[in-house]
Amino acid sequence: MRISAKAEYACAAMLELAASYGDPQPTRIKAISEAQGISARFLVQILLQLKTAGLVASVRGASGGYQLARPPEQISLAAIINAIDDRTLAPRSALANVQQTPAIEVLLSVWRDVQAREQQMLEELSLAELLRRTQANNALVYQI
Repeated sequence: MRISAKAEYACAAMLELAASYGDPQPTRIKAISEAQGISARFLVQILLQLKTAGLVASVRGASGGYQLARPPEQISLAAIINAIDDRTLAPRSALANVQQTPAIEVLLSVWRDVQAREQQMLEELSLAELLRRTQANNALVYQI
């Protein structure tokens, strides 16, 4: 599975926005940057791509920031990753550059199947589910 660092940062930023979904005040870039350890300059680029994809909305002004454009239940990991990375391309394989034998064709077919299942799994994972998992993990951590 190949996901760019930019797409991973986009997922982290979207989880931060999902955590504040429903708040009347939008989340500032600085808050996302500090909470997730992402460069604010890089985050601006990411959020613009997510806005173009219709996943986030921006609010201008002194109290501006970003919010999810849809409820966390309606945004999948696949939608976020696909907004940043072009995953519609066939998987890269050194085998694509060699003579196509039956064995090579079978292996390339398997790689396509793996990519399709990966995409299906990412489509089934919503931000809401990831938030539930985050909260479950936080409930297990405690300090004395």
